Amino acid sequence: MLRHYRRGGLMARVSRDLYWWNGEAAVRSFAEWRLLEFLASRGLPVPRPVAAHYHRLGFTYRCDLITQRLVNTRSLSEALKAAALAEKSWRAVATVVAELHRNGVDHADLNAHNILLDSSGGVSVIDFDRSRVRAPGGWQRRNLQRLHRSLLKVTHELPPERFSPQQWSWFMAAYEGVV
Repeated sequence: MLRHYRRGGLMARVSRDLYWWNGEAAVRSFAEWRLLEFLASRGLPVPRPVAAHYHRLGFTYRCDLITQRLVNTRSLSEALKAAALAEKSWRAVATVVAELHRNGVDHADLNAHNILLDSSGGVSVIDFDRSRVRAPGGWQRRNLQRLHRSLLKVTHELPPERFSPQQWSWFMAAYEGVV
């Protein structure tokens, strides 16, 4: 899967895809490559990195990352739009998030769009741009809060059984059983 790095937020108004050059070691696609390689080597459900690239333009650069394509998957947000998830699915998602946290992974954008479910009940996580490995701390709670806000936003106009306090309690019970 090819991903061209694009800016978000206010910086996107200044530049869609240019980043300040701070040396090859700081290139975003290379940093994500290294993290994905580390996570995959630990058996965590992430796409394997295939290739990373950057193109330097004076004091700036653009970059891309190619990862293994995860077939027969859909995002957690897509799954929730289609139907309510069973308790087993919520527990599977929580277990993967907890395993990432137990391995020190602070996912910078943990949301319902970056969690993938496959047809056999497996869970994978994508988009590790700006993510890093850290010692345990408050970042874990912030990751969970970000995911919770994302789930509320995605399901806001859907029937209430798509995401309720009960589903979140299943998630948290499974999460706390792993961490």
